[in-house]
Amino acid sequence: MRQILLYLLKFYQKYLTLLSFGSCRYYPTCSHYAQIQFTHNNLLKAFYYSTKRILSCNQLFRGGIDHPTIKYNLNNVVFKQIRVKYWFIPTKDNKFIIIKNWDRNIK
Repeated sequence: MRQILLYLLKFYQKYLTLLSFGSCRYYPTCSHYAQIQFTHNNLLKAFYYSTKRILSCNQLFRGGIDHPTIKYNLNNVVFKQIRVKYWFIPTKDNKFIIIKNWDRNIK
């Protein structure tokens, strides 16, 4: 189910956003926000936070920078060279803000 939703989001980002002319009021865009939520949270939480974000993406709200926050346990430390796809910035109560690394070599 998760893979199907992520595929639909990638399809939307690649083909259907051409019709909306970049009208999202937030950074990262609502579709990228939903993609991160579905990758790192369970489906119920991801639907909740993505729907909340999409409903607030209108002219009644200010918009701006709103990175997704997830709960993540960082007990698995591995000492080897890695490629970073996302940066986790700690906030409080084991919650983290996710920022995507824009290195073009990462897939």
